[in-house]
Amino acid sequence: MKKILLLIIICSVTFACKKNHVVHADKLHNGDIIFQTSTSAQSKAIQLATHSEYSHCGVIYEDDGQWYVFEAVQPVKKTPLEDWIDRGQNDRYVIKRLKDTTALTPSALKKMKAVAKTMNGKDYDLYFEWNNDRIYCSELVWKLYKESTGLEIGHLKQLKDFDLTAPPVKLKLKERYGNNIPMDEKVISPKDVYDSELLETIAGTYVAP
Repeated sequence: MKKILLLIIICSVTFACKKNHVVHADKLHNGDIIFQTSTSAQSKAIQLATHSEYSHCGVIYEDDGQWYVFEAVQPVKKTPLEDWIDRGQNDRYVIKRLKDTTALTPSALKKMKAVAKTMNGKDYDLYFEWNNDRIYCSELVWKLYKESTGLEIGHLKQLKDFDLTAPPVKLKLKERYGNNIPMDEKVISPKDVYDSELLETIAGTYVAP
């Protein structure tokens, strides 16, 4: 009996500690951008190519009193905020927001949700192509903001601008493209979004250099 009680206490404490990582809802705004280190198979290659801890991002919004992250995974979908954080490496995350939030008017946020609706259910873009047939995470964030506010959150690059020399990066490129790597393809990475001069950090469990 004592062992059972001890197990219940340990589980309860662990559960409570796990849930404490979620930012208080009163600190969140619709349109906040959240970043994490993904545990996906391609995460390490993205980190090495971009020289960043961050390999995944999404847009936070409230729906029926619950907070979600709209993200490009397989498929593009909304994920409960806490589940999204739990899925990342060590539950770590950083949330950023526009320094000047005047662009996020009610009409802009309404348009952002409308644009998100057109993206919902699309396949994840393993090839990082700059079209709307398939979508990857930072492309989704960038396009949601561009189409709803006119703002460009992060500077667009070409694939050749990234560090493609590390073996895990070369392996992923070979898997995806064979010998025809589209070096001139337009790309936006999670780091480019994160580094945008338009954003500031408002919450998180860590901030990587």
